[in-house]
Amino acid sequence: MGAIENDWLDPLSGEFKKPYYRELYQKVKHEYETALVFPDPNDIFNAFQFTPLSKVKAVILGQDPYHNNGQAHGLCFSVKPDVDIPPSLVNIYQELKEDLGCEIPNNGYLKKWADQGVMLLNTVLTVRAHAANSHQGMGWEAFTDAAIKILNEQDRPMVFLLWGRPAQSKKAMLTNPRHLILEAPHPSPLSAYRGFFGCRHFSRTNAYLKDNGLEPIDWQIENI
Repeated sequence: MGAIENDWLDPLSGEFKKPYYRELYQKVKHEYETALVFPDPNDIFNAFQFTPLSKVKAVILGQDPYHNNGQAHGLCFSVKPDVDIPPSLVNIYQELKEDLGCEIPNNGYLKKWADQGVMLLNTVLTVRAHAANSHQGMGWEAFTDAAIKILNEQDRPMVFLLWGRPAQSKKAMLTNPRHLILEAPHPSPLSAYRGFFGCRHFSRTNAYLKDNGLEPIDWQIENI
């Protein structure tokens, strides 16, 4: 598996020594050796690598990685530049257009957001090919819960965007009064019409950041 090499490493280092993580490591290692698993092992921790803890301004929580060939690369909702835009991301782009006037790009590569401090964190970091949620309950949840707790402890303004019930189940962990919590249905085609469309989370995030003296996010993904 890839490694975390920035300022996330110190607060997370205790997790790597716990029995659950040793078990998780062995299970994931076995999965990669015996099955087709996504993302590439070197991309597993990209959400941490691309968005250092000290730079996090906003957090979008996903579930597990995309499970079809070539899609997942360690950031929730994002796909590699040459991959078709998945339906949930199509709806995210539609809401961005309505909310902020962003043009809909020709790709689903969201690293630009991560580089600006939007942490795109799945609660499960690996998945077996073509088998959604296949690595749920393997131990990743304990690890990403630890990361969410670390984020909650940061004494600075931060926005959490919780889309859908699995993400909203983490709300009880978010107790810091300096943080803004935004909730909406999941952007999936099955639920986006129940309130994701019109939630205006992107403009609300930027308003909160600006009100607290922080640079807003440029949400526009460029064409490739």
